[in-house]
Amino acid sequence: MSDWGIAAWLMLGGSTALLFIGMPVALTFITINIVGAWLYMGGEPGLVQLARSSVSSIAAFSLTPIPLFVLMGEVLFHTGLALKVIEGIERLIRQVPGRLAVVAVVAGTVFSAISGSTIATTAMLGSLMLPVMLARGYHPVLATGPIMAIGAVDMLIPPSALTVLLGSLSGISISKLLVGGVLPGVVLAVAFVIWIVISVRINPKLAPPDDTGTGHRGFSRWQPFFAYVLPTLSIFGIVVGALADGWATPTECAALGAFATMVLAALYRALTRQALLKALQGTAGVSGMILFIILGATSFAQILSFSGASNGLVQVITGQGLSTPMVVTGMMLMLIFLGVFVDQVSMMMITLPIFMPIVQTLAIDPIWFGVMFLICMQLGLLLPPHGLLLMTMRGVAPPEVTMAHIFRAVIPYLVMSLVLLAAVFWFPPIATWLPHLIG
Repeated sequence: MSDWGIAAWLMLGGSTALLFIGMPVALTFITINIVGAWLYMGGEPGLVQLARSSVSSIAAFSLTPIPLFVLMGEVLFHTGLALKVIEGIERLIRQVPGRLAVVAVVAGTVFSAISGSTIATTAMLGSLMLPVMLARGYHPVLATGPIMAIGAVDMLIPPSALTVLLGSLSGISISKLLVGGVLPGVVLAVAFVIWIVISVRINPKLAPPDDTGTGHRGFSRWQPFFAYVLPTLSIFGIVVGALADGWATPTECAALGAFATMVLAALYRALTRQALLKALQGTAGVSGMILFIILGATSFAQILSFSGASNGLVQVITGQGLSTPMVVTGMMLMLIFLGVFVDQVSMMMITLPIFMPIVQTLAIDPIWFGVMFLICMQLGLLLPPHGLLLMTMRGVAPPEVTMAHIFRAVIPYLVMSLVLLAAVFWFPPIATWLPHLIG
């Protein structure tokens, strides 16, 4: 076996093995990086260089949007504005089959537009809406499925911390990648609503008739929408509008979004000292974890390149005579396979050092590839048995909701996500049209 082959087995195989035995992601890659730097970068000088590159990797200004996007969601949840948004949406939607499930999807889409955390969205909707749906006679499969599915869509609709992380690690334009997920995310949310309505019409036992939304008429029905939902959605307009017009960088847009969220909470007199403290603590915890992972991922890619493993693997793959669509299909299948076993950050860290040189060599549109990468990661959040949102739902669901219910609930939404992935693969403008408007 060649030297680069040994390096590839050591770095990629070793990191995968450590992840599978349950070692934390950041610790896994730091361990492998120390071994790789010692072996392939000259011993002690290699460790010194590893320390320097690790510091520079997290000192990048392009990573600033991550804590700011996380802060937007934390302020929303801890100030109670999320409850007001749900109330406003629930009053508007009435006399629809599976009404509360539709409300969960619409509310989750709104939260996706102002929150950078998929887990937070799922946990909040699960703890607030799931008990209500079950108490009103909704089948556990219909009650849990939409909440998990729309939580995963949070990854596609900006602001999204994982999208910023993907753009940072891959070198893809962060602003275009953020905008590129908007249309696929909205398409997926609409598909979820259509599926809920059709499934309840076919099997009315899934959800009883619900006329609770008819109690408010006239302005009282629309008052929470204008008072809470519309101002909250305006934050999304500020962030995406600034990105699309090109007059603000992703970092500046994130700062605008965080500032607007806090001003909005202050205007509602919900930004108390205790709520702000909890939001800042949550932001520090999540952001620190992400930056620690970036530290390991960047050094991992550098050592792979220095050892020759990256170039060797790229030459082997591109030298097989496969067409570009076949290569892209193979990469997507590998991502879906990894999604069954490892989390989204691990997927990025394992694959991007190999995938991005292939993308550059074959002149693949990086935005198209990046959006499909995001869809595959979104699939990974929902794939049994270890999907992160499945575990989140199990944690907030009452005892009568079993894992069998949760697994059954997620299947149709997985199918719809796979159909979206295929649609983006065969019709790239779904992902590239909006980003190309930026120029």
